Amino acid sequence: MLDRWSAAERRHPEIARWLVTEHGVGGWWAQSITVAYEQARGMRAPGQRSDGSFEVSVSKTIDVPVDRLFAAFVSEAERERWLPDTPFRIRSLREPTVLRADWEDGTTRLAVHFTDKGPAKSAVVVVHQRLADSAAADLARSMWRDQLALLKKVLAERP
Repeated sequence: MLDRWSAAERRHPEIARWLVTEHGVGGWWAQSITVAYEQARGMRAPGQRSDGSFEVSVSKTIDVPVDRLFAAFVSEAERERWLPDTPFRIRSLREPTVLRADWEDGTTRLAVHFTDKGPAKSAVVVVHQRLADSAAADLARSMWRDQLALLKKVLAERP
């Protein structure tokens, strides 16, 4: 259907809008279908945004209250225990659910989301944005998996 409409010659917003207006597809689904189509046709690599940058998302559930998990990111002293020598500049906070920051290199950003899963359990999702290419995305994904595993260990030792 998308090939018959020549979607490969069109930009992302136009494809998604066409799916919504002409086929009644919900907005979220239209975006998902468009991204999958672009990836299948080689118009976009996995993890690549429509602006050409890449982003990765890594999550971890940890057995601590959400306030404690949030503090492990916000407090420089706490962060140094599991993410040493890696400063980032906090741009905005919505305690205890969202932290947005500029990464140390000044070109990439973090969006960190926290979810309360119960009295002593919470989840964190780190989205590292504006990465230059798929190699940088792979490196960031690996680094965040390792660092969140270390965070879980550190918080288990001293919740």
